[in-house]
Amino acid sequence: MTFLVLLLVLLIEKLTDWRRDVQQDEPWLRLLRSVEGSARLAAMPWLSLLLVVLLPVLLLGLLLAALEPLAYGWLSLPLHLLVLLYSLGRGHAKRDLGPFRDAWRRDDQEAAVLVAERDLQLTATDAPGLLRAVEGWLLWCRYQGFFAVIFWYLLLGPMAALAYRLLVLTLEHARTDAMRERAGQLLHAFDWPAVRVLLFSFGLVGNFVAVNRSLLQELLNWDIPARQLLSSVGPAAADLGEAVEGEAGLARLDSLAALLTRTRMFWYALIALWTIFG
Repeated sequence: MTFLVLLLVLLIEKLTDWRRDVQQDEPWLRLLRSVEGSARLAAMPWLSLLLVVLLPVLLLGLLLAALEPLAYGWLSLPLHLLVLLYSLGRGHAKRDLGPFRDAWRRDDQEAAVLVAERDLQLTATDAPGLLRAVEGWLLWCRYQGFFAVIFWYLLLGPMAALAYRLLVLTLEHARTDAMRERAGQLLHAFDWPAVRVLLFSFGLVGNFVAVNRSLLQELLNWDIPARQLLSSVGPAAADLGEAVEGEAGLARLDSLAALLTRTRMFWYALIALWTIFG
């Protein structure tokens, strides 16, 4: 059933806008605001985080436990599908990059800086730095929006996928530094194995030697942030050149997007083989 759910998610993403309809965060945001507004919980950020993340995950677990014994587990398939769609990233990377690509193609550096700050929340002091920041944003957006969610769904099921997305939402929307700090600590633990599996996949579908050279020293480094590791190894895997101006700069982004697409297909192929022969 796992491969069927992932295949349906792929088709829904490509052919419909259902993901946007499923990803309604308002009920969960109301829970977050209620917990943050409690005077009794203000001094207990770990408990607050457990309430906004663990409570929905436990409710999902109870619902899955009730559905999976029925009809050989097939009644739980729609729930798996809805949870996985909800757990994917927000926004659309290709669409969000559109205005930046237009400005960069025109060689309008001022417009590119403004668009990057407005749409991507990125700043840089020069054109090469801005392009590298956008490359890192693209890699992180695809990783956190898809690969990390799929990794935890395959490993531990829909409860882990939902927990990951709720931690990301907490980090983005929590108003207290204490809750954001603790959500970041848990996310670091979630990201540590997932980003390394993704980078190993980059090596298999991209430049293996460059990935091995870039990743080897940091492979077991617990302290390095996942985003930093991805930003340094991802471009090496895509074997990007040095040119950054005009169309050459956009070609770098296209190469990264192609690497991510190949990696996604590689993951789907492995999952299909695992389903058939497992």
